[in-house]
Amino acid sequence: MAAAKASVLYKQIYCARGEDELFIKDHKLYLKSDRTSCHKFAANQFRLFPHSAAYVFIHTLKTEILGGTSFANATFETIRLRQLKVGARVRELKTRIKIELPSSFPLKNIVIRSFQIFGLLRSPG
Repeated sequence: MAAAKASVLYKQIYCARGEDELFIKDHKLYLKSDRTSCHKFAANQFRLFPHSAAYVFIHTLKTEILGGTSFANATFETIRLRQLKVGARVRELKTRIKIELPSSFPLKNIVIRSFQIFGLLRSPG
């Protein structure tokens, strides 16, 4: 009985805390969100807002879209460098935006799949 309680305590409390620490590490290290050097709270809060929005975006991209790919266990930095920092031509058409990836880009299929899923998530109208 004591071993079962210890196992539950370890899995639900200790491991969960470690996972939360990793989320904070991702936010600070990979998204560079630890620059809160202003003396005013509102300025620091505003600085954290875009970093937090980027965190939600990359975390959702990692868990929901890249889940079945080789990027399922990748760090935020790897996703940022290999998926988001891609040279592409963006053309604004009358009713849509066209993104043209280089023909030699090795991860082209994953990026196309990501855009297709984001297109499905788009709100109507």
